[in-house]
Amino acid sequence: MTTKAIWTGPRAALEEAEILLSEALYPPPGAVSFTKSDDAADDEDALWRLEAYFDTAPEPAGLKALLDQTGIGAPQFEDLPEIDWVAHALSGLGIVRAGRFVLYGAHDADKLPGEDGLIPIRIDANQAFGTGHHPTTAGCLTLLDRLAGMAPERILDLGTGSAVLAIAAAKLWNKPVLAADIDETSVKIARENVDLNGVADLIDVVVSDGFAHEKIASVAVFDFIFANILAGPLIELAPAMAAHAGRSGRVMLAGLMADQEAKVTGAYQAAGFRMINRLDHKVWPVLLFAKP
Repeated sequence: MTTKAIWTGPRAALEEAEILLSEALYPPPGAVSFTKSDDAADDEDALWRLEAYFDTAPEPAGLKALLDQTGIGAPQFEDLPEIDWVAHALSGLGIVRAGRFVLYGAHDADKLPGEDGLIPIRIDANQAFGTGHHPTTAGCLTLLDRLAGMAPERILDLGTGSAVLAIAAAKLWNKPVLAADIDETSVKIARENVDLNGVADLIDVVVSDGFAHEKIASVAVFDFIFANILAGPLIELAPAMAAHAGRSGRVMLAGLMADQEAKVTGAYQAAGFRMINRLDHKVWPVLLFAKP
């Protein structure tokens, strides 16, 4: 029996909860849907709706402890009939444009814009985090588009999720990418997405807790590292990030919230990085650091 948890509240709080559910809860929900009310328009005070679908109902006390910091309160729970709610929740997501990147599902293949120079990335409904609809992923793609003139030889996507950023980098630069995630389900789906987008010859996806995998050690040091995860792990990984980034290596960080930016920036400056670019967002900034 699938269980749906439903919260309503202000956008910023629900966006924070969405990241926590997808990245910090174990087991994570199979799918998360984040929508605004019909009359929300651009009203920042309007209520939004967050829905999370679970194959096994989460333990209420643990869920409350995880989300207490967001202030969104306890959810409503609803038991659902046995259909593929993961696909149902994600199949309605539309096309996302971020710079020259266009993310789409199979159901929107006939709606792709016909402009020259666009880079299509197909991500179908599945259980891996990273459809491109969340501001963290879209923000990374937008900033990545501005770096098209770079030519990094060794690229790592740490915490790859559905492999959106790895696929984007491979298509943009036509260079090999090593993608890693701690979650085996995400790695399986990431490999499927890599095949689906015709870049299996460029991307190798491995299960790894941080930088622990032997393939990461064998390739390091890296010219470019993506890390779209949470602020806490980003801070903890700062010294290891410095150890695995080459001279003049770039590190793109996302998943942190605006009020966590100072701590993340401080950790990376202490590790020897300097910030060279920043994509502004009132909730989810994207940071680009360089190693001198």
